[in-house]
Order: sequence, then C-alpha cells, then structure tokens
Amino acid sequence: MKKRLFIRILISYCAVILLVAAIVAVLFSRQIRLIETKQIEEGLLHTARLVSLHPFDEIRSNIRLLAQEAGARVTIIDAGGGVLADSRGDVSQMEIHLNRPEVEEARLRGSGKSVRRSSTLRDDEMYVALAVRNDKGIKGYVRMSRSLREVEDSVQRMYGFLYRTIGFALLPTLLLALVFTRKIFQPIREIRDYTQAIRRGDLSGTLLVKASDELGQLAEAINYLVEEYREKILLAHQEKGKLEAALASMVEGVVVLDSQGRIESSNRGIESILDRRSSEIHGRSILEAFMSADLQRALERFRRERKPVLEEIRLSGKQPNIVDVNISDIQGLPAGEEKTLLVFHDVTRLKKLEQMRTDFVANVTHEIRTPLTAIIGFLQTLLAGALDDRETARKFLRTIAGNAERLSRLVDDLLTLSSIELNETNLKLEPLSVDALIRTVLPMVESSAAEKKIALDTIISGAVPGILADRDRAVQVLMNVLHNAVKFTPEEGRITLSCREDGAKDWVVLEVEDTGIGIPSQDIPRLGERFYRVDKARSRELGGTGLGLSIVKHLMASHGGKMEIASILGKGTTVSLFFKRA
Repeated sequence: MKKRLFIRILISYCAVILLVAAIVAVLFSRQIRLIETKQIEEGLLHTARLVSLHPFDEIRSNIRLLAQEAGARVTIIDAGGGVLADSRGDVSQMEIHLNRPEVEEARLRGSGKSVRRSSTLRDDEMYVALAVRNDKGIKGYVRMSRSLREVEDSVQRMYGFLYRTIGFALLPTLLLALVFTRKIFQPIREIRDYTQAIRRGDLSGTLLVKASDELGQLAEAINYLVEEYREKILLAHQEKGKLEAALASMVEGVVVLDSQGRIESSNRGIESILDRRSSEIHGRSILEAFMSADLQRALERFRRERKPVLEEIRLSGKQPNIVDVNISDIQGLPAGEEKTLLVFHDVTRLKKLEQMRTDFVANVTHEIRTPLTAIIGFLQTLLAGALDDRETARKFLRTIAGNAERLSRLVDDLLTLSSIELNETNLKLEPLSVDALIRTVLPMVESSAAEKKIALDTIISGAVPGILADRDRAVQVLMNVLHNAVKFTPEEGRITLSCREDGAKDWVVLEVEDTGIGIPSQDIPRLGERFYRVDKARSRELGGTGLGLSIVKHLMASHGGKMEIASILGKGTTVSLFFKRA
C-alpha cells in the first residue's frame, strides 16, 4: 500500500511540474518570439534609416560592406519597384518588388514590414522597407531583411533551460513525495488496520492518530461511529438475548417466514410439536415442513386478506398433534422485507382431557344408571305384588343388594381416586417387608381363587430388601392387582406373585403374572384411565367398576413409583409394581 501511495503522489507531483512547465513554455516561447522579433524589426529600421542617408550610387557600390556591418541583407529598390542592388542575390534575376507587402506599406506610410519565407534564400525572414524621398517624391526604397532563425534558436535555448530545470526539480520532488508519503501513510495504515478489525467484528480498542488535520478529524469521527456502533450492538445483543430467552421458554411453537415464504427461524417449542430439529425445517416452505394442507390453506387465506388468522389444525406425524395456529404480520420492518409470524399452541393434551372428561361423564352416568335401573325395576316389581311371593321377593332383594353394593363400591372408588388426585391422601411412608405385605394380601383373595380352582404361587428369590410405602395403600394396590388377575384368569389357571430387585435404579419390583385372557397391545397404553375396560360386558358381569387400575396407577405415582403392564393376548398378563427401596 505504501509503495502504491508513494507512486501516486510522485506521479501527481510530476504531473503538476510538467503541466506548469508546459504552460510556462507556451507563454515564454510566445513572449520570446514577440520580443526577439520586435528587437530585430527595430534594429532593421534603425539600420535602414542610416543607410538611406547615403546616396543610392554610394550604397550600390558599398552594398556588401554595408550588409556585412549591418548583419542583414540590403536591397535597393527604385521608385518603380525595380531592384537596383542586392547584397545577396543577382539583380538581373530578380522580379519587380513593388507589390511586396513591406514595399507597398512603405509607399503608403513611409515604412513597412512583413515576415515571410524568402523565395531566394528559402528561409523565414523579417523584411523592413523604408521609403527614400526627395523634392519630387519617392526616390526609391531601402529594404533590409534578416533571418528569424535566431528567434527560434532563442526559443530552443529557452526550452533547453526549461528541460534542465525540470530535471533538477524531479529529485527534490521525489524526496518531497517520499517524506509526504511517510507522513500520511502511518495514520492511514492505522485507520486501515482498525477498520479491517471492525469488519472482522473486533470492536475493542480506540483509534489513536496524532494529527490535527483531516486525518485526525477522520479518526475522531471513526471513533465516534464505533462507539455508537458498540452501544447499538450491545443493545441489540441484549434485546436479542431477551427475545431468544423468551422464545426458548415459550411452550408455544414459533415460526418466522421470510418474504419468500421460507422458514427463517423457529424456537424449541416447534421441535417438540414436530418431533424434529429446527435446523431440519429452516429454509423450507410451510407445506414442506409441516405436510399439512389445512395449514397451507390458512396461510394462503392470511396472504389474501392480510388479517390475523386463528385456526385449529391437526398435524399428522409419528405423534399426531392438534394445534391452534395464529398467523400474523411482523410490524415495523422496512418495505420489501415483509415477514410472517406463526404461533402454534399445542392443544392435544387439552383435547384429550376434554375427551376424557366427556368419556368420564358418560361412563359414570352409565355405571350409575345400570345398577339404579336394576334397583328401581326390581323394587317396582316387588311393589306391584311380587312381595307376596317370599322366594321371588328374596331373590329380588338379593339382586337389589348386589347392585346397591356395586353403587357403593363405585362411589368409594371415585372418592378414593379424587382424594389421590387432589393430594388429599396423606401417605405415611415407612419401611415394609415384602414378605409381610404378601402374607397380608393373599388370604383376601384365596377364597375367590379357590372358587375358580386358580393356583396361587409365591416366588421370592433370596433376601429381598424392604420397600418404602404406606402400609394400607400398598395393601390396596396389591389387592386391586390380584383381584383383577383372579377375575380375568379362567378356571384352573395360575397366578404367580414374585419379587425382584432392580439395582440399576434402586427399585424393588412386585410382579403379578397370570395365565388369563390377556390384553390386546393397542389397549395397554390406555389401562389406568378411568372406566376404561378392554371387555366392557365381561368386566361388568364380574362386578368391576373400571377404576381399579386407575387407583393403582395414581397410588404408585404418589409413592414415587410406577406401574407397568405387559401382556400377550390369550396367554396372560404381567403387572409390575415398582416401589422405592427402603
């Protein structure tokens, strides 16, 4: 850079010198020509006046001597224009000179001059003619001429001097350019390095230029702009950090579309909705990323109407979701940079809860209506006269009592489940022996198992540690699981109760395995929902309320444990209860 700057300054200095020299040469050459020509003209007129004082005969006889002393060509012309004598030419070969410009001017004014190329001497010459008068008028003319080559020689000498002067001036010009380059290059280099660092994103430091000229003012202006830039970047980073933090903490999914309709940015919320990374959808259109025709139609409607659009969309995928999408413009952007904001609120769980609530109301109504209908029907039959038949009346009363007990169990289970969900159940957690827990529960199901000739086996390998649980609730959990196993295991089946350790996660696992009817794989995830039954008719016939496994699931969660179910249709089911180690 320094070399280029030095060359530019040197060239500019040389150009200025050459331009000045050219102007000086033109003006001086012109002035020299005028001065030299004027001097020659005056000298020739003066000599012509001196020569005209002599008689023509004397002049003719001494013409060469006069010409030598005058340093000019002398020509004597008579009144008619004929050449009487000439110091250089042959008079006999010369034509009439009366029409020559200088002679014509001398005839009219007394003296005349002209500059022209001599046809005799083949050179540019100055001609001066002087009219010689007597009493009768013009006697003749004395003409003096001199070559103007010496004028051109003077101009050439001036050019030579000027060239030498330029040559001598180039050396100090070179030194001056070098000094000036050194003087301005250092601050320019500092400014260049500083601005290049700014381009790389390094805004540290301050530009220090020790100069009071324009470069110093430029450095101050750059420092001011950089300081302003720093403040704006800091403010932008703060605002960006706040925005990113807000977007990252949002449960809602946020997508920003550029002016071309491509996804420009998104937050983490959209990753959970789509089950894909944000980087996989950036640069794609909404249709490519979401594969939803309904969402594309909503976006097209927004583009047509340019009004915010709120619509419920069902998104397909590995886990289908239902979302409320709000489409609107981002305000305050420059013209031509329109961007669109889409906010997705996942309402899948809300929709499921609404469906579960609807199902719960329908199931409760159905579960209550069935025994109530039976009770009312048998009571009306008894009141209509069947009360007199003691055997029939006894049978009807037993049916009414069974349905009343079913209603009572249903109400008790609902109250228990509600108490657990509202955290109103106070658990008294204590170390419990698994063996003691099993000995407490088994007698409660042995009679019902014996009626169906179901074998109850207990397998406990080695010394199993105790569990941390509420005694009564642990008995209730294990009782519900065993009752379900007995109910859904055919006659002469087998139920095995075992216990093992899961050392990896510090669990003690109680497993109830039966050889019952089994559960279809698609129904297993829904086990634990209120009133959910795999075989509704069979479950009601066996006296179930449909809340047993839901109570088990919630009680295990209250203990900090969990319930897992594995089943093969037609072969049996295994329910695993995970308790914390005591």
